[in-house]
Amino acid sequence: MTQKQKLLVTGATGTVGRQVVAELLARGHAVRALTRDPAAADLPARVEVVRGDLTEPDSLVPALEGVTGLHLITFAGVLFAPLETGPRILERARAAGVRRITVLHGGGPTPLEDAVRAADGVDWTVLMPVEFMANALEWAEGIVASDEVREPFVSRLSAMVHEGDIGAVAAVALTEEGHGGQEYVVTGPEALTVGDKVEAIAAARGRPVSLVELTEEEAVAQWRAAGQPEEVIGFLLEVYGNTPEAGRTVLDTVEKVTGRPARTFAQWAREHAAAFTATGSV
Repeated sequence: MTQKQKLLVTGATGTVGRQVVAELLARGHAVRALTRDPAAADLPARVEVVRGDLTEPDSLVPALEGVTGLHLITFAGVLFAPLETGPRILERARAAGVRRITVLHGGGPTPLEDAVRAADGVDWTVLMPVEFMANALEWAEGIVASDEVREPFVSRLSAMVHEGDIGAVAAVALTEEGHGGQEYVVTGPEALTVGDKVEAIAAARGRPVSLVELTEEEAVAQWRAAGQPEEVIGFLLEVYGNTPEAGRTVLDTVEKVTGRPARTFAQWAREHAAAFTATGSV
């Protein structure tokens, strides 16, 4: 067992941030969560929820008091604009005595991640997860309404990762030695097609789900009807039609770092089965 430590988690109400919080609590550490709206945080009672904003680094000073490790995100606000305040955040973290920092990679170079990598006096770890299993929740409405999933490029492969495993890797890197200066690409234990995922959801909910393969033109029309911006549509066409090798290559990062195998999509589907039933909710 590692000695009990106090950790500050930013982005604590997000998909990954909540899992970082949960994993740190499970390991017996004290967790402080930074959020712009503490009243809406809905975090476990053991979490110390504090107000702060990464776009205003001085607001972090009280939150950093007594903290040994810091989990950072690279974007802020509802529009997910890249944070430009990285150097100032790092100054305050070093002044507070923070020894370890994890940063959730934002899909490309960002000013905050650059600042973390350049920081002296702290052990930093960059977490680079592939597609989140939680992205499958986008299918919940269609599955509940019509027992079907409508997607293009259904043979595409994804080594998608359970968001809890991202949190577990972060928790280890924040509290144990040996992870400084590392980039961890975090994947699930298998590369799955869209059909594989649909079958797993059907098994978890105990009811068949049909997979309707869309043409590229049909997919674009569907995304536009859903209000997706053109740049997002272009991105989806690229990554779905020509998935990068990193997104479909299984790595054993989770097991190496945490000591246990990565969780499967079938397990994730069972955990979220209610979201895919008429009585469930996302």
